[in-house]
Amino acid sequence: MDGSVVIIGGGLAAAKTAEALRTRGYDGAIALLAGERHLPYERPPLSKGFLAGKDAHDSLAPFDSDWYRRHHVEVHTGVSATKIDRTGRLVFGDDGSAIHYDKLVLATGSRPRPFPGAPEVAYLRTVDDSEHLLERLGDGRTLVIVGGGWIGLEVAATARTSGTEVTVIEPQRLPLAGILGDRVAGVIAGLHREHGVDLRLGVGVDAIETATAPGGRVVTDDGRTLTADTILVGIGAIPETGLAESAGLSVDDGVVVDSRLATSDPDVYAVGDIANYPDPRFGRLRVEHWANALHQPAVAAANILGHEETFDRLPYFFTDQYDLGMEYRGHASGADPVVIRGDLDERRFLAFWLDDRKRVRAGMNVNLWDDGEAIAELVTSERTVDPARLADPAVPLDRV
Repeated sequence: MDGSVVIIGGGLAAAKTAEALRTRGYDGAIALLAGERHLPYERPPLSKGFLAGKDAHDSLAPFDSDWYRRHHVEVHTGVSATKIDRTGRLVFGDDGSAIHYDKLVLATGSRPRPFPGAPEVAYLRTVDDSEHLLERLGDGRTLVIVGGGWIGLEVAATARTSGTEVTVIEPQRLPLAGILGDRVAGVIAGLHREHGVDLRLGVGVDAIETATAPGGRVVTDDGRTLTADTILVGIGAIPETGLAESAGLSVDDGVVVDSRLATSDPDVYAVGDIANYPDPRFGRLRVEHWANALHQPAVAAANILGHEETFDRLPYFFTDQYDLGMEYRGHASGADPVVIRGDLDERRFLAFWLDDRKRVRAGMNVNLWDDGEAIAELVTSERTVDPARLADPAVPLDRV
């Protein structure tokens, strides 16, 4: 294929799109607008190894500048796309540039959901955010985290390991209860309390007062006031769909794509956090996790080059907190019945969420690393299981 491909985004999805195009044999022009001043990089370490000071800055980028040079990928760091002209097939940058495309890939990711009226608190999305937060962690420092989701809890674990005093405020009765349900969420809560995190559960936030940004006071809805050196808000993310909307593409909780990851314009594709795609098992999904950013670009690249491939990979995410590591495959709700195989108290177990037909919709392995493929097979097979056999460690997973 001749012509040119423009990729908008500065994360893993953008980098892997460029790689996939070259791997598939595309020899046309590729331009990548990264937005930030850094080469495209992975974000999971920002709340874990990089925030702990263990991972070097260079380790975040899947490819260095020499790779982009050797593969003839023109990377515009520090340049944000401001407009897409679909008629003229142009992408305009905030540096005054106008770049022509034959095919366009949106990998714009997401941004932190802001807390109303608190512009000077800390958020965690970029490597710069992580660097600034790292400077404020350590013995004798205090951190209040508003939101007990994955990012908030990972930061809490990293901060406690550095000696920081941490309070987490979460309106649910248990952190992640809406995703994991009470039994598994209780394990997560117990883990953090064992490590000295002050969990304030079932509590909302009325106001944040940043006297010395990003520190200040948090006023909770039970009438208490918490003071901290740093206030981090982690209350979810918003997909970066502004470019797509202004270009007239179909947008509904992300950029709407088909199974080929093409948008409502067949010459424009979307991958990563922003892609709202049809999953063959669960219906439409938008998944804000590393695995989609890793795997979707290969499908988009294949279709750009005229092949017919669909994205049907099982949703996957992982987390590491203290001595707990877990992997989650599938898609379920914390309200779904859960079956436990193993020991919750020892934090070595498998968890399975079932639907009303006793099919496994999602499975999670916690500190057990040999069952990932069997869990994935259970979910993708959509077969009915016997909950008693599923809970019995003596019964192989392929015989439940």
